[in-house]
Amino acid sequence: MRKDYRPYALKKGWLKFQKFYTHHFLEPQFNSLGKGFAFLGPWHVQLFGGPIDVGAYSTFIATADRKVRLSVWPESYDKQGHIRIGDYVLICPGVRISAAQEIIIEDNCMLASGAYLTDSDWHGIYDRVTVGPAQPVRLCKNVWIGDSAIVCKGVTIGENSIVGAGAIVVSSIPPNSVAAGNPARVVKTLDPNERFKTRQDWYADPARLAREFVKWEQAVLKGNTFFGWLRHLVFPRRDG
Repeated sequence: MRKDYRPYALKKGWLKFQKFYTHHFLEPQFNSLGKGFAFLGPWHVQLFGGPIDVGAYSTFIATADRKVRLSVWPESYDKQGHIRIGDYVLICPGVRISAAQEIIIEDNCMLASGAYLTDSDWHGIYDRVTVGPAQPVRLCKNVWIGDSAIVCKGVTIGENSIVGAGAIVVSSIPPNSVAAGNPARVVKTLDPNERFKTRQDWYADPARLAREFVKWEQAVLKGNTFFGWLRHLVFPRRDG
């Protein structure tokens, strides 16, 4: 369906159901989950192991064909791995984060669709029945990971840096850099004196932002009716 024909009341009810599902089924699986979170398609977010900590005002978007998976598989029976996600982080469909030791994602980071973060190879070179050695991964503040990029064990990506789509990062990236390729290399340096507008700025007034979303949704869905939605659902037409 090219257009959303749902009446606003139906859309509002759907969003409330997603929030209920998140609180009832998903939130208890986290070690901690900060205020102001948003989960779109929460039933497509899969958690395994722990602890997994998520900060405030983080957004997770998951779909049936691109689930979000956060997994902690301890490096050994006596070592506990963990995932820590900061405030204002954006996780897009298809993102996978797999930790055997430690993966830290700091505030304002954005992970595009299909990005993969791992702190282990998950098999040793010669001993292929064990997880193998792990090395921590850290995304510093305001890092942007592009579509389908892979960040491997032992990598730290410096503040404000960008990893291009499809890149494979096997060594650390300095702050204020753009890296691309396989293996990823710095291809551009950002101006550290330029002010970066972050997701934290976007959430500066959460109440106002929520009101703006309501106004936008009401405008987009204006004139929609329940029976009109059913008609377009069952009998879609080219004329919209």
